[in-house]
Amino acid sequence: MPTPHMPVQLVASGDSRLSANQKCWPAQQALEESLQGAVEKLGHRLERAHQVTDQGHGFIDSQKRGMEVFRSIDPDAPLIVAEAVWQYSHHVLAGLLSHRGPILTLANWSGQWPGLVGMLNLNGSLTKAGANYSTLWSEDFTDDFFLEHLKSWLETGTVQHSTDHVVALDPSWIPPSAQQAGTRLAEELQHQKAIMGVFDEGCMGMFNAIIPDHLLHPLGVFKERLSQSALFAEMREVNDADAQKVFQWYQDQGMQFHFGDNDAEDLTPDQVLQQCRMYIAAVRLADHFGCETIGIQYQQGLKDLTPASDLVEGTLNSTSRPPVFDQQGSTELFAGKAIPHFNEVDECAGLDAVMIHRIHRALQQPVETTLHDLRWGCPDESGTTDQYVWVFEISGSAPAEHLGGWNQCHGYRQPAMYFPKGGSTLAGVSRPGEIVWSRIYVADNALHMDLGRGESITLPPEETQRRLDSTTAVWPIMHGVTYGVSRDQMMAKHQANHVQVAYADDDAAADEALWTRAAMATALGIRVNLCGTKKDGSRWDQKG
Repeated sequence: MPTPHMPVQLVASGDSRLSANQKCWPAQQALEESLQGAVEKLGHRLERAHQVTDQGHGFIDSQKRGMEVFRSIDPDAPLIVAEAVWQYSHHVLAGLLSHRGPILTLANWSGQWPGLVGMLNLNGSLTKAGANYSTLWSEDFTDDFFLEHLKSWLETGTVQHSTDHVVALDPSWIPPSAQQAGTRLAEELQHQKAIMGVFDEGCMGMFNAIIPDHLLHPLGVFKERLSQSALFAEMREVNDADAQKVFQWYQDQGMQFHFGDNDAEDLTPDQVLQQCRMYIAAVRLADHFGCETIGIQYQQGLKDLTPASDLVEGTLNSTSRPPVFDQQGSTELFAGKAIPHFNEVDECAGLDAVMIHRIHRALQQPVETTLHDLRWGCPDESGTTDQYVWVFEISGSAPAEHLGGWNQCHGYRQPAMYFPKGGSTLAGVSRPGEIVWSRIYVADNALHMDLGRGESITLPPEETQRRLDSTTAVWPIMHGVTYGVSRDQMMAKHQANHVQVAYADDDAAADEALWTRAAMATALGIRVNLCGTKKDGSRWDQKG
């Protein structure tokens, strides 16, 4: 356990992109200064285990560097992984898995850079790996919640959070109609089988996002391991006329692109045309390999070659999308259907999307779905609601239907520090409506699913803009409310940086979709947890 005589070691995992590490370093410095004061206030010392480099930042920026750092850390020392930024979990995973001392993952409660997102990814990766760790977060590191839990960790090596909002599913709670539908759909999937097209696994070190094959195969889902080089090569086979038709389709539908002249900083028509090529190439490859869902890594494999994949991903997730024909131009591919795409090759989200599409199609509910980063949250400052409102936000893969249709969608240049080749986002504000939120994850060598209900709400333009300005203003946003789940409960339990969302037509339809997914997951052997409450505040284990 930590003692005043044994300093607490601090490590900070970062990006592999130098531009991001340099730009975000001041936020990390501010976090560490505040954390230093909190640790010292409680009678302990905090010692940085690695120094600032001559590149102008103090992040561990590769798996190689992470192994070097951990070789010099006492394996029994108390260790804090402090994050104010998006980080790559594989940079530190090797060292953490062999570390014997108590581990605390920690992030600042800020939307500026995705530190919370990075911490949640690391948490999910450690859970999948079977490592012991505690986790904590704070806005300024002076609040009682933080200090009490930090004191507990310093004294005992553990932090205990309340997760009484979670209950393991008892199948007897599932309504008969949902039970029948879910079981039938599970049997269909296992009989028919489905192919998940994976364009290079392990995006940005997300160990938690890779489902081991031996857990996936019993469900009837099999990976087609594809290379991003194949996607890039297929893009070169797309002729100019076909790419231009897709570009024109966006404009005809009313999507608003915000163009400039400086390719290094602005969105340009040529960047969008390259994205149109990628979209066509992705659809053709999905058809060729018989994929029911696909995921494109993009970071890091394609970022130095071609504009961002996010517009492509959001378009694939949309039922209303530009038609794509085979290379002979004779057959439209996946006509009238969305092709679910799992952003950042998050296979857990891909599996969830396969289930959502099959369930919602059977229930005649909206099939479009996406993951979002669980980016941040705060109380509404407009007075519209007294509920806690999350910022669900992703780099651009949200379907147009979630954003109110193509004429409500905007295309902005992706941030240059992450996307040197640019490319358009698929930005907008998610429409109001009832949602089911979920997350599939790996723990104890098994698949688990957390399921909950919530709502996408409308906030005034000024409040929406405040939230966008506090995060990444060019990305799509959902004002998410999670029924019966507080901020701290969500952070304590959630096992990923991503949360999956799907709409339903009304409250009753959303409950039915949730129960049917619970039934399907259970029939497939996935362990289901129900989180929070129904819209009326009643628990899932209550009848009626």
